[in-house]
Amino acid sequence: MDWTRTIDSYCERMGPDYWAEPINAMTNLAFILAAIFMWRRSQGDRLAQLLCATLFAIGVGSYLFHTHAQTWAALADVLPIAAFILIYIFAINRVGWGMSPLAALGATALFIPYAALTVPIFQKVPGLGSSAGYAPVPLLIGIYALLLYRRAPQLARGLAIGAGLLILSLTFRTLDMPLCPNWPLGTHFAWHLLNGLMLGWMIAVYLRAALGKARADR
Repeated sequence: MDWTRTIDSYCERMGPDYWAEPINAMTNLAFILAAIFMWRRSQGDRLAQLLCATLFAIGVGSYLFHTHAQTWAALADVLPIAAFILIYIFAINRVGWGMSPLAALGATALFIPYAALTVPIFQKVPGLGSSAGYAPVPLLIGIYALLLYRRAPQLARGLAIGAGLLILSLTFRTLDMPLCPNWPLGTHFAWHLLNGLMLGWMIAVYLRAALGKARADR
């Protein structure tokens, strides 16, 4: 694999220069600020802190990708995102379903075949493009929200709001290239801003449920 191969996937990028995507690069501050904001409110919850650290890494990785725009930077971009998804599923399995750590880990591993099954289906949706790789995530959040509604209605509502925010942010990600001829700045930056908000919200949803469960168990 050529780790230094240049990748040009976004409307704003007009060349190979480091600052060829200044808006896309700088809006990654949304992830970093959300991570810091939620870390300060984590109240020592280890999973919340791990999610915050991973969210911070998402901001750094995405910044590297939108400045260097090479294969290695693309990996630095997607790996923290994948890690956040898996950690979050584990966290909700624990706090939402009351699973043991081992059971929660096993249930989390089911995301891999779930993604393998659903991504090819979303890839057949016209116009979805590279966003097809993310599309199974709001669907899964929606499924969790539906299944948890009777057991944990507040948690379920929070998850449903998160799914809605993710769908909105994915819409802007998907429209980036189609709108490019008429809007040279593109819309990928809105994916960053909304996603930073959404991921911060998702940590808050988990943390509220975790702290509520801890109080109930005392």
